[in-house]
Amino acid sequence: MSTYGGHPLSPLRSWLGVAVITASLFTFVTTELMPVGLLTPLSSALHVATGTAGLIVTLFGISAGLGVPFLVAWTRRVNRRALLPILLTVMAVGNLVVAVAPNFGLVLVTRLIMGFAHGMFWAVAVSMAMRLVPGPHANRAAAIALSGISIGTVVGIPLGTFIGGLAGWRTTFLIWSALAVVVLALVLVTIPSLPSENAVAAREVFALPVRNAALRIVMVTVILYVLGHFGAYTFIRPFLEKTDAASSAFITVLLVVYGIGGAAGNFIAGHAVDKNPRASFGIACGGLVVSLLLLLGAGHSPAGALVAMTLWGVSFGAANLCQINLTLAAAPDTFEAAMSINTLGYNLSIALGALIGGLFADHLGVRSTLWFAVALTAASVVLAVIMIRAPRETGDHDRSSSRADVAVEA
Repeated sequence: MSTYGGHPLSPLRSWLGVAVITASLFTFVTTELMPVGLLTPLSSALHVATGTAGLIVTLFGISAGLGVPFLVAWTRRVNRRALLPILLTVMAVGNLVVAVAPNFGLVLVTRLIMGFAHGMFWAVAVSMAMRLVPGPHANRAAAIALSGISIGTVVGIPLGTFIGGLAGWRTTFLIWSALAVVVLALVLVTIPSLPSENAVAAREVFALPVRNAALRIVMVTVILYVLGHFGAYTFIRPFLEKTDAASSAFITVLLVVYGIGGAAGNFIAGHAVDKNPRASFGIACGGLVVSLLLLLGAGHSPAGALVAMTLWGVSFGAANLCQINLTLAAAPDTFEAAMSINTLGYNLSIALGALIGGLFADHLGVRSTLWFAVALTAASVVLAVIMIRAPRETGDHDRSSSRADVAVEA
């Protein structure tokens, strides 16, 4: 039985709290990525080019990434139980505004504001989950919470596409606004007081990857594969629409299959990462390269597109879970700070990937976005191999140095 503020928590309430944090993460991550599957109808309704519509993903990622180190530091005295409802309220109101927005400008500004809340919660959520349960079960709680990020990342786009196809893009945002309200109510009922712990000043957050070589190489590898992935995947619907297999129904099926594959990849990695996280990460990055090449070579046929999208989903789902576990392993005593850096790198990569992909799509055609992705994911494989071959003692030494150098504030 875990205890907070002198009040014991039953195992049931502890694990319910972990489940609610997982649901919160799923809500935040799908809110970020859902518009990718809605770019075509959204751009048409708001009278902007598809590449321009991609800015709603870009600006969301920029604010989530750039704001998080400062927001985590500035709120280091704030009880996390009080912080989460505020962030969910921003999500609920923001999705409602997007659903009824009469013009693209309002959508863009709203998404920018929502990004700050998203980045803030992404950085603190896993440590919250780990604190809800007794120490021996903390890693299991972290894995469950991480699944909210991993599954949300891979199913957010196909889920948005599926619901948007049935009810329209505005209704999709209304549904997500309601989802945020439901999760908010669950947070108020299940999450106990969680005074901030393991938080550091902003300057120490930025110093962490400089002092910690293991964290640094993980983040460079993550930036490469995320840049490549979202450079292509932001525009996967326009790409598929230009193939011989194109039909709205079949594209929706492909994106749903991708999401199912991502969930499967998350599950597979959850078992493999305990045995060899570095090798698991390298294999996942390699799968990304193969799936992209397969899509370029055989994606014109229904069977080829189906195989490629399935492999892409499995690989990306596995890579996401592996990279967060590698981040935790690289900086276990300053995990909230390390996740701030992870959130910064990951979300800026989403933003830049969407932006660069938009430039490729508008000037060289959507097919060029996949070649861009092949180049960057291949580079991530090279770095992953370097990680696999690197002595584990080096990472351990760096983590020890990080613990001594980074001053954790009470």
